Amino acid sequence: MSFKNFKVVEKLIFGRGSFNQLDEVLAAQRKSADDFVVFVVDDVHRGKPLESRIPLKSQDLLLWVNVDDEPTTEQVDSLTAEVQAFNGKLPVSVIGLGGGSTMDLAKAVSLMLTNPGGSAMYQGWDLIKNPAVHHVGIPTVSGTGAEASRTAVLCGPERKLGLNSDYTVFDQIIMDSELIDGVPTDQWFYTGMDCYIHCVESLEGTFLNEFARAYAEKAMDLCREVYLGDHPEKDDKLMMASFMGGMSIAYSQVGACHAVSYGLSYVLGYHHGIGNCIAFDVLDEFYPEGVAEFRQMLKKHNITLPKNICKDLPDDTIAAMVKVTKSMGPLWANVYGEGWQEKVTDEMLTALFRRI
Repeated sequence: MSFKNFKVVEKLIFGRGSFNQLDEVLAAQRKSADDFVVFVVDDVHRGKPLESRIPLKSQDLLLWVNVDDEPTTEQVDSLTAEVQAFNGKLPVSVIGLGGGSTMDLAKAVSLMLTNPGGSAMYQGWDLIKNPAVHHVGIPTVSGTGAEASRTAVLCGPERKLGLNSDYTVFDQIIMDSELIDGVPTDQWFYTGMDCYIHCVESLEGTFLNEFARAYAEKAMDLCREVYLGDHPEKDDKLMMASFMGGMSIAYSQVGACHAVSYGLSYVLGYHHGIGNCIAFDVLDEFYPEGVAEFRQMLKKHNITLPKNICKDLPDDTIAAMVKVTKSMGPLWANVYGEGWQEKVTDEMLTALFRRI
C-alpha cells in the first residue's frame, strides 16, 4: 500500500498586522537590484487603504485582477503573457492578494511561467512537470482554503477543474485577520461556508483518516463559533478554520457538493462559494446533519439562497452540468468508494439538478 506524500506550505506567518512583514519576506527573494516581484491583487482593493500598503518597488509589476466571474484558463494565460512581456526574465516571486479566486490565479501564473503551453493542458491531477516560481498567498477573504491547497481551480474550455499539483502549493502564506475585517456579509457567509462544507465532505467521505479528521473537526468547531455563536474573535477563528479546512481535504477529498457546484459554476457562472451553498441545500440525502446545521446558519445570518434556478432549464443545459459533475471521479469516489460509476448516473444527477 502506498501513502500520499503530501506537500504542505513551507512557511506561514499568522497574526493581526502581519501583512506588514511582506516586504521583509520578499527581501529574502530579491538577490540583485533588478529582481522583480509580481503582485496579483483583487481589484476590489484598488483605491482602498490596502493598495498603499503593498510594498511595490519601481521594478515590480502590479496586476489588478477582476474575479467577479470564476477565474479561467484564458485569464491565466493572458496574465502570464503580460508578465513575460514585462520582463525577459522570471520574477523572484508571485504574490496573490485577495480571496480564493485571486490566490488561485497567482498560483496558476507562478506555474505557467515555468511550464510550456496553455494552462488548460494542466487541468487535472499531477500534470505539472516543472516547479513554479516562488509564490505567496495572502487571503483578504477566508473560507476557500486556497492558501493551504495544492490546486488552482480554473474554468477551462471543457470544464471547471484545478491545476492539482505539489508545485501548486504556496511557498509562503501570510494570514492577517485584519485584512478580512469588513467583508460584505453575503460574501463572508458564502466563502466561509466553503470551509464548513469542506469539513462535512471530508468527515463523511470514504477517504477519511485521522489526519483529515483532526483538521476537519477543529475547523468545523471554529465555523460553529463564527456562524452560530458570533464569537468576538471571529475573524481570527475563520482564518484558522479556512486553513485547517483546506488541510483536511489535502489528505482526503471533497465530495458531492463540490462535484455538483462545479457543474453549476461552469455552466451557469455561479461563484464557487454561493454555488456550493446552492448545491448543499439540496443534498440532505448525502449529508443530512450538515445540511440541517447549514440551514441554521442561513437563518441566523438572514441569507436567502436562489431557488428553482434549474427547474425549467433546457435539457441540454442540464446535460452540460451533468457532464461536468460526473467527470469528478475522485470526488465521487470519496462519496461512494470503488464502483461509484454504477451509482453516479446521468438520471440521478439530472434529478438532483432539477431540485436546485
